[in-house]
Amino acid sequence: LASAGVFLLAVILLVTHAMTELSVACIGVLVAALTLLVACLTNGKQTVAEIIKAVDYKTLLFFVGLFVSVSGLEETGVLDIIAQFITAVSGGKPAVIVVIILWVSALTSAFVDNIPFAATMIPVIRSIAAASGIDLVLSWALSLGTDFGGNATPIGASANVVGTSVAAKGGYPIGWGRYCRYCAGATVLVIAVSTGYLFLRYL
Repeated sequence: LASAGVFLLAVILLVTHAMTELSVACIGVLVAALTLLVACLTNGKQTVAEIIKAVDYKTLLFFVGLFVSVSGLEETGVLDIIAQFITAVSGGKPAVIVVIILWVSALTSAFVDNIPFAATMIPVIRSIAAASGIDLVLSWALSLGTDFGGNATPIGASANVVGTSVAAKGGYPIGWGRYCRYCAGATVLVIAVSTGYLFLRYL
């Protein structure tokens, strides 16, 4: 019952984080601490020790390094350069901008975790929207590109990293070749369909 309460609290905090101004990272740490506390009170300290020991620290370190790298790109102004480059290459044409945002987001998200990439691209989208006068379709292009593009490789999304890690621990390793053989082509197909949808719906 207590664990269900912690889970419900996590859902509420995530839904209302825009109003509470709590970051997703802060909510995650808070919920993790409460979960360990509940486990300690209900099952004893030994259970907490087992949980901490079972944490996949390699995956955690991977995400730590990834977020640090993305933050570095933002602080050094690389993202502003990207926004200016996209605007210049497209010639300010909305249709070209949408295609570039969608496919570049998909390609990048195949190798960079889509959550930090999407968060990092938001200021880029805002900058382009201010210059071109379009905003909603760019948001959809970014969302579709980062969401579907992350399916192409084992490191493209958090779920992929965790899923392949769990599979490897269970004795069923999934290599890059095997994963991409099934998912890369399907991802390209889905992005192509998304491109057609955006043109039919918004352009």
